Amino acid sequence: MKFRVKLTLTIIILLALAYGVGGSLMISLSFSSAMAREQDNAVQTYKMIVDALQLADEGAAQTTAYTVTRVLNQLQGGMGAAVRITMGGEGIDSGSITLFEHAPVCTEEETCSMAAYAAEDGKHYLLLNALLNKANSFSVDLAFDVSDVYAARQTQQRAYQTTFVLLIAAGAALSWAAAYLLTRPLGALSRASRELANGNLAYRAKVRSRDEVGALARDFNEMAEQLEADVEQLQEAMAVQERFMADFSHEMKTPMTSIIGYADLLRSQVLSPSEQMDAANYIFSEGRRLESLSLKLLDMLSLGRSGLKLVPSSPAALVSGVAEHLKTVYVRQNIQIQYRCTEGVCLLEPDLVKTLLVNLLDNARKALDAGGNIYVLQEMLPDGCRIRVLDNGRGIPPEALSHLTEAFYRVDKSRSRAQGGAGLGLSLCNEIVHLHGGTMQFESRVGNGTVVTVELKGGRA
Repeated sequence: MKFRVKLTLTIIILLALAYGVGGSLMISLSFSSAMAREQDNAVQTYKMIVDALQLADEGAAQTTAYTVTRVLNQLQGGMGAAVRITMGGEGIDSGSITLFEHAPVCTEEETCSMAAYAAEDGKHYLLLNALLNKANSFSVDLAFDVSDVYAARQTQQRAYQTTFVLLIAAGAALSWAAAYLLTRPLGALSRASRELANGNLAYRAKVRSRDEVGALARDFNEMAEQLEADVEQLQEAMAVQERFMADFSHEMKTPMTSIIGYADLLRSQVLSPSEQMDAANYIFSEGRRLESLSLKLLDMLSLGRSGLKLVPSSPAALVSGVAEHLKTVYVRQNIQIQYRCTEGVCLLEPDLVKTLLVNLLDNARKALDAGGNIYVLQEMLPDGCRIRVLDNGRGIPPEALSHLTEAFYRVDKSRSRAQGGAGLGLSLCNEIVHLHGGTMQFESRVGNGTVVTVELKGGRA
């Protein structure tokens, strides 16, 4: 059973119980009030008869049948009730004898009793019996026609039944409409859940209410947005992984093919000493390239798995040390290294920062085909330091800037391979920067050089 139907049935049942109990109680109270008034009227009539008898018997020794008859004849027109007076076992009445046969009889413990009686003609009567004198069985019986009270109750019941049916019908229609309006947002959420389950991650629940259901819909949409973002990140990660595996296979295939080819050549043919040396040199160089590739991969894996301990270090000393060490090597290629540093201490991992600087300077060197200049600028930040590496080399195309930190990515694959690059240097740099809580940005123009900005935000000492 749908929640909408359950809600409608619940409202109808509560409405029926409330109106049923309330209406029945109202009719019962109205009937009881009317009967109480009739009982009070019966008591007043009884008292009037007793007073009249006492007034008629003043000065007489005892009440006589003549006195009773005379009093009844005088009161007959204004009482509105049938009366029977019994004295010494003999009854004097002004009404139907058959009716008084159903009158209640007072016991010795009672002086007055009342009872309702439904006659065969459909009328209802209120019968009263009062014992005035136990010694001579002097009693009074009264019969009042209360059919109007019962008729009024019956009319109220018929009106109540008609109103009850109409109210329940109207309540059912209104309950269904209210339940539809209240549960429609839940239907929208259900449709959104099915769309997400079917893979439509862009679908959102269109609920605009400001109640708890609206809050639930907003939370659901936020969850869907987060799920969509997570799936997109997962798909991007899978795509990067696929590119990584493809590039890794390609990087492994080329040197292994060369090594196997030259080794087979050495094994199957007789070569001159110079040819043997060339083959051995090629095998050696390709082996060294594979070794370098494996070491960089191991470095990246170890960075991701090992904890990093930052210590107070001087970034100026690290920059100047690496620059001075490489300056003598780069000058042979007509490359000048210049640096400017700001003194200060921040939290770093010195060996990793040196690796970062060596890789950034090596990439800048590879961008300078016929010599040039490399500038290293270091300055302190409130929460760390900033390092910039600038070169006036050939630059990087705009479409390649977002892929520079991907493993095995190279802007110019043939040139990089000839220079000994495997496309892992910037990936390793990116991991080092992230471990220091920082960022790495690239700015470049083709033909005008490149600027790499690294911010290391491990904190100040």
